[in-house]
Order: sequence, then structure tokens, then C-alpha cells
Amino acid sequence: MAKGVKPRVKVPKSASAGETITIKSLISHKMESGQRKDKEGNVIPRSIINRFVVDFNGQNVIDVTLEPAISTNPYFQFDAVVPEAGEFKFTWYDDDGSVYETSKSIEVN
Repeated sequence: MAKGVKPRVKVPKSASAGETITIKSLISHKMESGQRKDKEGNVIPRSIINRFVVDFNGQNVIDVTLEPAISTNPYFQFDAVVPEAGEFKFTWYDDDGSVYETSKSIEVN
């Protein structure tokens, strides 16, 4: 498991049924591409978040495959339509097999 990995998400607390909301996510991660070398000239092993998935009430909203060229601390912002109250589940998959998850609920008024 990579050190210091911290997922953060921002989802509105409530919305109207059918409203489009903006969701923001960021995960703190070094994202080593496997192409850099350390001070001794050794290749630093690849260590990236290689997939990001968001589900709402069990239905997939977004599924992104990430490549080594992505920046440190990947940030995603996207819009989603909220048909009902429920929970967004955010999942990040790391090269080392680690899985980082968090979730946020939203109410419909």
C-alpha cells in the first residue's frame, strides 16, 4: 500500500430529483510512472492509481482507466444526474493491489 494516500470527494448534500450536480474528487498519491531514477540511478518502480470508478446506488456512473502519464494527486470533476436519494461510492485501484474507497450520500428534496 502506498504511503499517505488520502481520497477526498465533494458531493452536494442535497439536490432536486433529476438535477445535474457537479462532483469533485482528488486522491493524494505520488503516481510514479516507472520511468524516473533515484539518486543512485536505480529505476523507481511504477506505482500509480490505474483505475477510478464511481457508482450511484449500485449503478456505474464513471469508470476511468489511468495511464502513467497522469499527474500526481489525480483530480476529477464531472457532472451527474441525481434521479433519487442515495449514495455515491468512489473507488480507486492502485498498481500494488490496494483499493481505496469512500462514499457520500445525497438527499433529494
